Amino acid sequence: MKKRDIQINRMLTYFIDATAQIIEKEGIENVTIRKIADIAGYNSATIYNYFGELSHLIFFAALKFIKGYIKDLSIYMASSDHPLEKYLLSWECFCKHSFKDPHIYHAIFIANLGEMPSELFQRYYNLYQSDLIDIPEDLKSLILEDNLSKRSRTVLEKSVKEGYIKEENLEAINEMTILIWQGMLTSILNKRREYDLDEAMKKTMSFIRQVTLGASNLGVDADLYNIQRY
Repeated sequence: MKKRDIQINRMLTYFIDATAQIIEKEGIENVTIRKIADIAGYNSATIYNYFGELSHLIFFAALKFIKGYIKDLSIYMASSDHPLEKYLLSWECFCKHSFKDPHIYHAIFIANLGEMPSELFQRYYNLYQSDLIDIPEDLKSLILEDNLSKRSRTVLEKSVKEGYIKEENLEAINEMTILIWQGMLTSILNKRREYDLDEAMKKTMSFIRQVTLGASNLGVDADLYNIQRY
């Protein structure tokens, strides 16, 4: 790596780490350019030489807070060989972590970033390559996919290949699942529903289960242990 690239990466990490520090202490909604600049020891104008807008910095810093999800996802996915169960388990894990930290997951998967999130994802993991250590190879492509629809579709496609879901139902199942999750996350963020974490999980996974199994060749009463937990 060239000396200039090393210097740029060092500056990027200064600002990302400062943003993460604010998120941890004050919450993501209290992040400002001025606070980041004060902690990093640079003026606000310098930050804009490296980041197009504040949402990009928040996005990068938020990714530092999903390590628990990434670790858990490996465990969840390894607990079953059934493709449909893997799909539902992947969503169970995602809901568990996203409902616990809704602002973090909104910043990563819903917020308007003003440019292609895929480029930001790649940029982050180039800086923090250690975040991918110990992640199974078959999950790395999933973790590196910024598009939630593509992430979900990748897991669901295995059920199509093995004949559990008709190909013509794939897109509808995938889209409805994401809309169910987005609806619950938005309700939690906006305090439109007084759900605790467990209740939000139960309701969301119940709906996702009905949509997925209802359109499968197994039927909604399929006897799959982990799927029945929520």
